[in-house]
Amino acid sequence: MTALEKVLYTGKTHTSSGGRNGTSRSPDGRLDIELSAPGSAGGGTNPEQLFAAGWSACFIGAMARAAGELKLTLPADLSVDAEVDLGTIGGGYFLQARLHVSLPGLAREAAEALVNAAHQLCPYSKATRGNIDVAITVA
Repeated sequence: MTALEKVLYTGKTHTSSGGRNGTSRSPDGRLDIELSAPGSAGGGTNPEQLFAAGWSACFIGAMARAAGELKLTLPADLSVDAEVDLGTIGGGYFLQARLHVSLPGLAREAAEALVNAAHQLCPYSKATRGNIDVAITVA
């Protein structure tokens, strides 16, 4: 495992009892959400949705950085649809994920090069690499 040379930001939350059926808040008040188990009647979100939102947002940032390195202009209407599955194997819980990247107007070869470069840069991609099944497609 590689130790960070410099910490750029630390996200902090406090999640109350109930876990998937509790609440989660950040000390600065910017995040204050109800949690509910996937598929339940609860009104909150769940960890899989939060992970999908965080990864897709980070991936867009990584594409912006990669675009600069590749001398490409990102389309204004780019998007990433992330899907994070919670499932079981042999009685244990596991995740798998899919990122569907839309880069309208960018040539397919350039879009694929950009997505591949972003996948190497994105901290979420690095954290999941070799740990969960991940599929990335370019629309």
